[in-house]
Amino acid sequence: MTPQREPTTSLDARFSDPDAVATDWQVTESTLEAAQMFWIATVRSDGRPHVSPLVGVWLDGAVHFSTGAEEQKALNLRTNTHVVLTTGCNQWDRGLDVEIEGEAVRQTDTATLQRLAEAWARKWDGRWQYEIRNGAFYHEFPQGSGEALVFTVEPRKILAFGRNPFTQTRYSFQAAPH
Repeated sequence: MTPQREPTTSLDARFSDPDAVATDWQVTESTLEAAQMFWIATVRSDGRPHVSPLVGVWLDGAVHFSTGAEEQKALNLRTNTHVVLTTGCNQWDRGLDVEIEGEAVRQTDTATLQRLAEAWARKWDGRWQYEIRNGAFYHEFPQGSGEALVFTVEPRKILAFGRNPFTQTRYSFQAAPH
């Protein structure tokens, strides 16, 4: 995983209350760290959108998620790795909703996967337990067991939509050095 990058922050006055200020990055990042559910939008090979809920972990400045190899989102990522992930409170008059735009990159490195498996276990008090096998997560659940591919999305852009006051804050990230 690459080192965390600090964003450039700006307020979009067109969609913000007149006296609003940009949402502080630490507030937005805390929202991402606490999020139990994200919604991911991918694109099918024929161009139609696909949206699905999933659990994810915000760690080291990126969101990480897993999916079965034959699930629709995994099939979509084979041909188009661009995604949007959203999370938030879904309340009209309070809270913060966050949108992350980036590219989903598959993780297969054993050390990285082990670190992510530990993050999943910590976040959900041990309810999500993964073993690492053949460059993927492997899990046992009452409804069955199986392999889960793991992806990382380093944000290119994040939008935070605050309420009371209404704000739209944009966080832009420099491309990670290679």
